[in-house]
Amino acid sequence: MNEEKDNIIVQKSYAFALQIIQLYKSLIDKKEFVLSKQILRSGTSIGANIHEAVAAGESKKDFVHKLGVAVKEARETSYWLNLLKDSDYITNDEFNRLNNSCDEIVRILNSIILTTKERYFSNS
Repeated sequence: MNEEKDNIIVQKSYAFALQIIQLYKSLIDKKEFVLSKQILRSGTSIGANIHEAVAAGESKKDFVHKLGVAVKEARETSYWLNLLKDSDYITNDEFNRLNNSCDEIVRILNSIILTTKERYFSNS
């Protein structure tokens, strides 16, 4: 477990999930029930997939696959954030803060995936 606590992507995705939960609560207060469930599901799934990859990756291939799923969830989360911004459920400042965090997670994940593929799956 200490290894996970020292892992920057685990930390960032967990912190992001907490921010998404706060967003969800504020959307529920605004009586928005459909988009709030979507953003909650995709935004918290990022960290869940990362946690699973780090904690229980059966192989490097499985590790890369689970991180790839986390990237897809992050991209979906970005979609919901854009929709919430454009429908005036969240402010531009809220959007920028959350979307920047989401983009950072995607960049880190893509780097980990690329490095892992180069290290373990290159044909050279």
